Amino acid sequence: MTVGDDQAAEIRRLYYAEHWKRGTIAAQLAVHPDVVKRVIGPLGPAPGTPRPPATLLDAYRGFIDATLEQYPTLVATRLFDMLVARGYKGSLRTLRRYVRKVRPRKRKAYLDLETLPGEVGQVDWAHVGEIAVAGGHRPLWLFVMVLAYSRAIFAELVLSLDASSLRRSLLRSAHYLGGNPRAWLFDNAKTVVAPELRIYPRRRRVRPPLGPGVARVWATEWGGLLRVVPAPRTYTTLRVDFA
Repeated sequence: MTVGDDQAAEIRRLYYAEHWKRGTIAAQLAVHPDVVKRVIGPLGPAPGTPRPPATLLDAYRGFIDATLEQYPTLVATRLFDMLVARGYKGSLRTLRRYVRKVRPRKRKAYLDLETLPGEVGQVDWAHVGEIAVAGGHRPLWLFVMVLAYSRAIFAELVLSLDASSLRRSLLRSAHYLGGNPRAWLFDNAKTVVAPELRIYPRRRRVRPPLGPGVARVWATEWGGLLRVVPAPRTYTTLRVDFA
């Protein structure tokens, strides 16, 4: 048996507002008791469902949620001091467990940058070990350039990170790739950035101008532009990092 919306609304009104029993509603409205039970719906949790234990923190949950919404990085110990001043008698451990569940998670935004063909070549070095030479050992480095659009890669082993080594690597990459990109993107390399102006992420310095050196002269002579990845690099990942 089905009932219309108006009769269903009347059943709910009589049950919740007037507090009639289900048998009385069925008798007065001439409907089957199962219809009344179905319209009213389940009342509370299913039988046998354990009730969550009450804690001393329950009365303060609204305050904690509102505070974390406004100050999402506030530490639990500071919240604990605020709650104690408001009469909280529970433990810090209980508060910390709850804060871990409800603290808002702010995701960092990442932007995928697309470039035109031949626009950017991303340059970096990787330390790959040492090589035995006369009189001892020298560090061995891998120079890598990746074209941002095509992801074409040029790589070679080098023994130094100085300006002369960089010049040779750039010339060889241009010969291998068939030309220079319009811009080289470096990862805060000492060869390109003056040592006293290097970017240290933990110190949160602003991005400095490129230091003086022959690298900028090469860029002018070869018609390219040298750029350095700004720091901190939290939101910046070069394609060369995955090469």
